[in-house]
Amino acid sequence: MRINITLACTETGDRNYITTKNKRNNPDRIELMKYCPRLKRRTLHRETK
Repeated sequence: MRINITLACTETGDRNYITTKNKRNNPDRIELMKYCPRLKRRTLHRETK
């Protein structure tokens, strides 16, 4: 049930991270605070297709 997802920065649009999620437990798109290397600070990253 775990699928691979890509996390993209909401400010720059860069796709910085690849992770997995359980689609049964988290059916909607996830948002995490992750480090953005271009901005050199933590920003909100959203799941993309």
